[in-house]
Amino acid sequence: MGNRGMEELIPLVNRLQDAFSAIGQACNLDLPQIAVVGGQSAGKSSVLENFVGRDFLPRGSGIVTRRPWCCSLSARLQNGQSFFHCKGKKFTDFDEVRQEIEAETDRVTGANKGISPVPINLRVYSPHVLNLTLIDLPGITKVPVGDNQPTSSSLRTIGVITKLDLMDEGTDARDVLENKLLPLRRGYIGVVNRSQKDIDGKKDIKAALDAERKFFLSHPAYRHMADKMGTPRLQRVLNEQLTNHIRDTLPAFRSKLQSQLLALDKEAEEYRGYRPDDPSRKTKQLLQMVQQFSVDFEKRIEGSGDQVDTVELSGGAKINRIFHERFPFELVKMECDEKEMRREISYAIKNIHGIRTGLFTPDMAFEAIVKKQVIKLKEPCVKCVDMVIQELINTVRQCSNKLECFPRLREETERIVTTHIRDRESRAKDQVLLLIDIQLSYINTNHEDFIGFANAQQRSSQTNKSQGAAGNQVIRKGWLTINNISIMKGGAKEYWFVLTAESLSWFKDDEEKEKKYMLPLDNLKVRDVEKSFMSSKHIFCIFNTESRNVYKDNRTLELACDSQDDVDSWKSSLLRAGVYPEKTVTVESETTSSTDNFSMDPQLERKVETIRNLVDSYMAIVNKCIRDLMPKTIMHLMINNVKDFINAELLAQLYSAGDQNALMDESQEQAQRRDEVLRTHQALKEALAIIGDISTTTVSTPMPPPVDTSWMGGSRRSPPPSPTAPRRMSSGQRPAPRGAPLHQTALDLWDLSIIVLKAPRPPAVPTGLPQASPAGGPLHLPQDKLLHLKLLKGWPIPLFHPLCAPLS
Repeated sequence: MGNRGMEELIPLVNRLQDAFSAIGQACNLDLPQIAVVGGQSAGKSSVLENFVGRDFLPRGSGIVTRRPWCCSLSARLQNGQSFFHCKGKKFTDFDEVRQEIEAETDRVTGANKGISPVPINLRVYSPHVLNLTLIDLPGITKVPVGDNQPTSSSLRTIGVITKLDLMDEGTDARDVLENKLLPLRRGYIGVVNRSQKDIDGKKDIKAALDAERKFFLSHPAYRHMADKMGTPRLQRVLNEQLTNHIRDTLPAFRSKLQSQLLALDKEAEEYRGYRPDDPSRKTKQLLQMVQQFSVDFEKRIEGSGDQVDTVELSGGAKINRIFHERFPFELVKMECDEKEMRREISYAIKNIHGIRTGLFTPDMAFEAIVKKQVIKLKEPCVKCVDMVIQELINTVRQCSNKLECFPRLREETERIVTTHIRDRESRAKDQVLLLIDIQLSYINTNHEDFIGFANAQQRSSQTNKSQGAAGNQVIRKGWLTINNISIMKGGAKEYWFVLTAESLSWFKDDEEKEKKYMLPLDNLKVRDVEKSFMSSKHIFCIFNTESRNVYKDNRTLELACDSQDDVDSWKSSLLRAGVYPEKTVTVESETTSSTDNFSMDPQLERKVETIRNLVDSYMAIVNKCIRDLMPKTIMHLMINNVKDFINAELLAQLYSAGDQNALMDESQEQAQRRDEVLRTHQALKEALAIIGDISTTTVSTPMPPPVDTSWMGGSRRSPPPSPTAPRRMSSGQRPAPRGAPLHQTALDLWDLSIIVLKAPRPPAVPTGLPQASPAGGPLHLPQDKLLHLKLLKGWPIPLFHPLCAPLS
């Protein structure tokens, strides 16, 4: 390239890109695009080529650029050029590129100076370029301004005066170049482009730059500011803007990299001490892994104050729910039908008396019914053990996730611990069944909580009295969705439910200010509802045993929860309030069955009622005892034993299981992860160091002091008629440009605009610089002597400058 400033930028950007490539990220500097827009033969292509340092655009008289041309510079190791319309074909010579641009233009527009808005796309690959986009547009013959408002301080505007070598002897543009006439905040730069004769004579850009330098040094009006003139100066100004853009982007990069580095610090520190040649490394890691597994298991069971999981319940919390919600619910489900029990009691009394008519209530009938009820407790007790076993195994698998970097160690650990849990399972079940057998072995009617025969008749009244005293006790609160509200009434809605011993109420929200409904619990039962295929909710329903409507016109009240655990928890709470599962019938319930059609004499009925109350009293004692002993038995024989086994025996069994070196073989994924973390961590540190170096080795060019740009304010008014535009447009009519279709763009979107004023040949007006009208009207420029060089963010953006008033 012939642009020294750009050559200094390239290694700077390459260092950034190399640093980001090392961490697998893209260095999105998002450098601005460079586009030129101006009148015919105003020197657009010359200025653009001078910036690039290559001679590759078509030249000639009249309008030469007849299609928008977009060149993407791409930093690659190999050199080459390719066109979008010539896929698969590479160009290695810039003369061939120029010829292809001319040929492709003629293919679409014809050879008769036609103009087309269809762009030509060229991509240039080179290790000596930045990732920039250059855009050359067809010359415009009218420049509408319309509603485009200039920035009053002209922060993004640089003036460039071209063809100073063609001015008449005795005239110069010194006042403009010194920023005294029509001042701009960024000032003006004078340049001398190659003439058509130079181009025809194959004068290269380097020779043209030397001639330009000689011109400014030898001209009496410009020699004192020669160091501020010329194409190299223009290149430096543009490169300064690119440097400023890069420096402005660095803080965001630095913040992003620092956050990534902080996230990797802890993991990288663990990996940094990794030494594969250390013979004791695997032994140390094995000890650390087993210790970590033991600590994690105990924390998940016992709970801990640090790193508490807020997403789901831990193993210990789930086991607690099994002990105090699921197990009591399973016990109640095993209770016998009320009328069936009365029938069994009556049969037992009759069978005990046999042929005789007894005068007293027999003890044997009471014991027979009690033992039958106690035997039914075996099933829920064994089921409780199974549920706890499953939670323990799930907890072991969760804890072993941290061993995934050592697949064989993880597999062996899970096998050893699971085998031990299964071994303890059989012992726990034997002990649980032993508890039931102990209850069967002796019916203790002298228990202090047993009502006895004397108080059996008063049982019903005492029960009703105690239930009434607890009527206002709140059992549970929480969100539930009423699932069976019709679509016409709004569909399923979520409410805040409050369950007491006597009623189920729901409110609009958890503030409990707006009560929607209160449902008494009398004659209610609960049953499961099959989960809908289209629904993710888990549903249960409440219904009335007397076939009455439960809620408005609905026979059932369907309630939905997010999980099955929530359903089980609510059913357990309803059970405490006296709402039993469907298979269980309360004392007040009535059922019809063909086997229930038997009659009892008043004396037998009194005996049945007495034994029924005695059975209720004694089974309450048994249930209370079992509900207390079951968690203790499981904790002692299973949970505590498994914790002790992991702490004391796991390591020894791992050593005896086989080769420890084989157990500690890393997975391929873990080795890759370790290498990637260490490499990324180091690359992040290097990238931050490079950003720091760039910040210290580059200088941000400050904004020049403000100048008086009030002369730009009149540019929005139409100038007087000019020889090139004799027509006057009616009020409100917008001028239409000739040539390529143009669209207006607000000046506030510009990053940098460069006004290029072409110094005139012997002019038809006193000077080619902007002139004020004789009546003190607005300044205006002949439109064919104006060029804009613009750094943009997007393409295509034809541009307009406020100095160019619309032609009448």
